[in-house]
Formats: sequence, C-alpha cells, structure tokens
Amino acid sequence: MNTTIAIIGAGVAGLSCAAALREAGHQVVVFDKSRGPGGRLCTRRGDGWHADHGAQYFTARDPLFEQQVRRWVDSGVVAVWTVDPAVLGRDRAPSRQAPLRYVGVPGMSEPAKAMASGLEVHTGHTIVALQRAADGWYLTSAEHGALATVFGQVIVALPSPQAAPLLAQAAPALSSLAAAQSMLPCWTVMAQLAAPAQFGFEAAFVNAGPLRWIARNNSKPGRSGQECWVLQATDDWSAVHLEDDAASVEQTLLAAFRELGGPETVSASTHRWRYANCEAGTIGSAWDAELEIGLCGDWLHGGRVEGAWLSGHHLANHLLARESA
Repeated sequence: MNTTIAIIGAGVAGLSCAAALREAGHQVVVFDKSRGPGGRLCTRRGDGWHADHGAQYFTARDPLFEQQVRRWVDSGVVAVWTVDPAVLGRDRAPSRQAPLRYVGVPGMSEPAKAMASGLEVHTGHTIVALQRAADGWYLTSAEHGALATVFGQVIVALPSPQAAPLLAQAAPALSSLAAAQSMLPCWTVMAQLAAPAQFGFEAAFVNAGPLRWIARNNSKPGRSGQECWVLQATDDWSAVHLEDDAASVEQTLLAAFRELGGPETVSASTHRWRYANCEAGTIGSAWDAELEIGLCGDWLHGGRVEGAWLSGHHLANHLLARESA
C-alpha cells in the first residue's frame, strides 16, 4: 500500500502537520505555490530594508502550542517582542493580562523554516487538480503538469476559498465545508522612512479610518536596516478596495499614516493579501477516512498562527491514532 502523504500548502498548518507525521516515521511531501514556506509568516526584503508584511506577531495560549513556542525560543528562531501597542481612535479597554507577543528572528518566516527543515518541500508548485485512482492520489501542478508520484493520502492546508474549488470533484463534502468558511482580505503597505517616526510608541491598533494596525518593524528583535513601518488596512476597507490598483491603495494608506502623525516616506511597497483573516470555525480539522483526504488550516481552528499550528498538529495526531487503533 502506498503510504506517502502529500500535503498541499506550506503555511503553518501544513508544516505543523507534516512535521508531526515525519516525526512519527511517515514519508511526507509538501507542495506550495510560493517561493518559500511560511504562508503569512513572511518577510519582504528590499534595498537596505526588510519588513514583516503578513502576520505581525503571534501569541500562545494552548499548552501544546506553548511547548512548541518554547522550543522555538530555545533554538533562537523566535523571541518575545516587548511591545505595548497604543490604541488610536475610539477607546478600547486595555487587557489586564496582555499575552506575550512572539516574532520570528530575524524574520517572521523563521519558525516555518524550522518546521520545514528536513522535509521534502516543493515550492513553485500550484496544485490545480486531484484525482483518486485505485492505487492512490494523483496530483497535477499548474507549473509542472501531472506529477509522477502516487500518494496514499492527501492533506489540503490552503485558505478555504482555495481549498473549496480544488476539492470540488475529488472530495465534494470537504469542498462544501471549505466553501462555507469565508476569509477576509488585507492590504499592507511597507513604508521606508529617512528617520525614525516620533510617535512615542512602536506599534498601535487604529480604530478610525482605513488603517487597523501600524508598527515599526525595526522595533522587533533581530531587525536591522532602514527605518520601516508596516501599515495594515482594516478587513472592511480592504474588502471594499480589494480590486483597486496597488498605487492608489498605497497613496490612501500613506495619507492615513501621515494623518496619525507619521512623516513622509522615502519609498514604499504594497502587498494585497486576498485571504488574510478568517471567520474561523472550531472543528479543528477534517478527515474523510473513505477517500483518505483531509483539511487543516487556521480557518478550522479559531484563526491566528496558533490556530493554524494546532489544526495541523491535531490532524496529524488523528491520522496517527487511526493507525494504532
């Protein structure tokens, strides 16, 4: 029987699942359309600057994830970001026990790279078709056509709007599950400054206008280079302006930054996350035992980096428990 497992998606959920299965002795192959692992745990690099343009930080509340984060901290790929974000706009009650905020070092993708270490990861592979045959699963990549390897099991670790069409013919029930979960976009601007902004804070939640978050990337541990601020728009504003051209979005968000007291920028770079945030479910993960195919992702486990890791970890444990039953 073919026991090689294909995991589609090298974000936190897919890598968490892959790492747990590999540790248990399984042969795992991970595919991702991007140039590197990590998904929204990522860092953009430019001429003399770099900025975390996806997830800004993550927290750990679940004991299992807390253990994983401690291992990352001990190995030097994660550190605590000792920041106390301001709140701009409408009043917001401060948390009595603000959780520790963690970041990858020297960039947000470092914990993802740590999970990917030792795994067979194929980047630049956009999987566009899955076909079930008597001997297992066949995958087709947009870039490379039909893949030669036959897989015994498949795990789809993609945003729900991407998972739903991929699974439509191969696993209709899982496709319907994914189609029922929406995800929200986020426009992000990385603004390079000639000198540090004089805000009096390193990061802030913004409760008025198009912005919801601004942060001085250089304030995070392990960062260097030109002064750079990350500006992220609200879900609602991003959804309304989803198909706007990047130049007009950049102009609007930089203007909002200046209205908050930010200085003029030297240069800027803009990124659209079509699937950034989610109205997250709580089922954790999903597995079709008859078809030998499953789903994991933050949108199945409460959202956030922690939810993504837990979703992949729990799905791997579910498969391993089935084997030993």
